[in-house]
Amino acid sequence: MSLRFYDTSARQVREFVPLREGHASLYLCGATVQAPPHIGHIRSGVNFDILRRWLTYSGYEVTFCRNVTDIDDKIINVSAAEGVPWWQVSERNQRAFTHAYDTLGCLPPTVEPRATGHVPEMIELMQRLIDEGHAYAAGDGSGDVYFDVRSYPAYGELSNQRLEQVVPSADTGSDRDKRDPRDFALWKGAKPGEPSWDTPWGRGRPGWHLECSAMSTKYLGPSFDIHGGGLDLVFPHHENELAQSRAAGDGFARYWLHNGLLAVGGEKMSKSLGNSMLIPQMVRKVRPVELRYYLGQAHYRSTIDYSDAALHEAAAAYQRIEGFLTRAAEVLGEIAPAARVPAAFADALDDDLGVSQGLAVVHGHVREGNTALAAGDKEKAAEIAGELRAMLGVLGLDPLDEQWATGGDQGLREVVDALVAVALEQRQAARGRKDYAAADAIRDQLTEAGIVVEDTPEGPRWDLRRD
Repeated sequence: MSLRFYDTSARQVREFVPLREGHASLYLCGATVQAPPHIGHIRSGVNFDILRRWLTYSGYEVTFCRNVTDIDDKIINVSAAEGVPWWQVSERNQRAFTHAYDTLGCLPPTVEPRATGHVPEMIELMQRLIDEGHAYAAGDGSGDVYFDVRSYPAYGELSNQRLEQVVPSADTGSDRDKRDPRDFALWKGAKPGEPSWDTPWGRGRPGWHLECSAMSTKYLGPSFDIHGGGLDLVFPHHENELAQSRAAGDGFARYWLHNGLLAVGGEKMSKSLGNSMLIPQMVRKVRPVELRYYLGQAHYRSTIDYSDAALHEAAAAYQRIEGFLTRAAEVLGEIAPAARVPAAFADALDDDLGVSQGLAVVHGHVREGNTALAAGDKEKAAEIAGELRAMLGVLGLDPLDEQWATGGDQGLREVVDALVAVALEQRQAARGRKDYAAADAIRDQLTEAGIVVEDTPEGPRWDLRRD
């Protein structure tokens, strides 16, 4: 099966044919950094990290650009409310996003540009649009620059709506100087106390849509393969990006991929609803790798309605995978990932990144592997374990990978392991002399300290308890 994706612009699944053979260019709308990320934000990061990994596995050299919107109305509002500079708000929250991506095992992008570092490219794009008759500066000298939606007949093609259905844009303080109330701001004129940059049309700051068009084409070229983001960005953000870029003469994105949203009780997860869950909170409930499993297990285009029960079910499912590979490593020694994933897994991911179907293959292998271990069939168990590692590597979920095997801190893990080993030796000695009360007391003390002990045929195994 060839690699295929559901393209939002075509409203159908299309075979992926890159612009350059052997290369794949991917732009993802990243964080607007007015606040730290909740799991709804990071779901997008996990989904597109799996896409990036699958493209790499499929033989493509991937250039992955994920932007940071480090100036906008919300950032300025937080800055004013806290009495700190806007850049301080942006900087601390970008660090929080980076930490969250790292915590959940997302590979770093090839490049991660900030909007404020690309004002010259934005000015150039605005000048091209003005020269082509698709944009205009406000006549009042305010510094506002607008895109003329009526000048671009294909406006609405991405979101599949007609211009007369479009709600007028309210993205500047006053719309009185717009030719059409649906025209959107490319550049917002300076206001007292707000950050601003010089342009030929006056000082001001960039509009959100302009930023992404300028950054994506700078790093990926005037035409590139895939533009990604959340489903809530299709309109107006991605519609406006597409319109201004195509109007300027760029081919822009050839495939549009959008991940579904994460809801709580049927409502979209958002800070305004007060139902957001930050990453540091969530990794106290389950381990980071288990949270990644939860966020990545459903099809990327589906909506996830969050519940604690579903989160812990996902954690238990991951632990079954981990349990087999841990036991296999104890019996077989080092297990190398197989050179290729099973055909059924490859077919699942080739079909619009069908991770849920791919995980069905994973869990089938776990059941077969446990049967092989129980029967003492080491050769079969080794074959299954190697294929499992290959599949889980693509999903970023391999429990034998250093990041997950060490819990992210090799030194601390080694210290704790040594201390627990001493306690377990004392427990075994107590059991050997039939002092079961002392043995139970040691186990109870470990449990109170957050250490769960499992007795296995190969000896006791420990792990950290999760709430």
